[in-house]
Amino acid sequence: MRETTAGPEYSLAITMGDPAGIGPEIICRAVAGMTPEERGGTLLVGDPAIYRRAAALIDAPLDFVALEEARPGDGRDDRSVTVAEVKVPAGASIPDGRIGADAGDLAFRCVKRAVELVQAGRARVIVTAPLNKAALHAAGHFYDGHTGMLAALTQAPSSFMLLASETLSTLHVSTHVSLRGAIERVTEERIAATVAVGNAHLKAMGVAAPRIAVAGLNPHCGEGGIFGDEDERIIAPAVRTLRERGFDVQGPISADTVFYRASRGEFDLVVAQYHDQGHIPVKLIAFDTTVNVSLGLPLMRTSVDHGTAFDIAWQGRADATNMGAAIAYARRLAVSAGA
Repeated sequence: MRETTAGPEYSLAITMGDPAGIGPEIICRAVAGMTPEERGGTLLVGDPAIYRRAAALIDAPLDFVALEEARPGDGRDDRSVTVAEVKVPAGASIPDGRIGADAGDLAFRCVKRAVELVQAGRARVIVTAPLNKAALHAAGHFYDGHTGMLAALTQAPSSFMLLASETLSTLHVSTHVSLRGAIERVTEERIAATVAVGNAHLKAMGVAAPRIAVAGLNPHCGEGGIFGDEDERIIAPAVRTLRERGFDVQGPISADTVFYRASRGEFDLVVAQYHDQGHIPVKLIAFDTTVNVSLGLPLMRTSVDHGTAFDIAWQGRADATNMGAAIAYARRLAVSAGA
């Protein structure tokens, strides 16, 4: 049974991630828990043989149908799920739970195929299972992760990483760079762009008047310049300008209090200045349900907020809770975009 929408055939395109990790298992667990209607609007991307192995591992009664063979209303049973095939090449080696170039290349090709499907109007939102950056680099794909890869594949000038949860959400001025590099990226222009894209996203998700806090960079926001002057020299002027433009934004607010205040409901979003500043509090509060959302791209993408978990891969032990959260958020995005 296929969803009937005025837009793309499929609401979601879910990429396999690194096939040596837990991606195929958590995808199959999540898909097995869907209604037939939800499965009808879901397109998997990857090698059907790997998905069949994962489904057998967890005893999930799923029937994987190639995209070219799938037809709306074709009478297939309720176990059917469609797969856009990206196959493992003959002679490739993908050992379970191991970093490898062949696995990294397949993960990349799955993401590339998903982008093509969205650009062709066949799917609306991409959901990604985890990949391994070392495997990606071993295969010659030198990206800092999904966000940078998607920016390159879509030729987007920039992108932003949002970690979204019911309790606390953070959007980052910079992510996968060194701490020294992150400090260099704290500019008025980047802060303004981060707040603007976060504000637009929250409004699209139904928040009528987003309340945004901007975290300080230095301890106690620099303590009047004693611990650094970036907060007074860069962040405060950026916030003043944003307020003049009509944004409900406050800051800089010391990072040792702003996340607590947001978790208590004072703010809808915290703009963190660098990766760990935003990731640590969100993962502490909502590790299993936090969703990674890419903003600033010409397509929509959500992801699990964990890694490939090679230590438990292909053992039937992986928890699909976070994948379920990423899929649920993607469905909300699809609805907001008119799916």
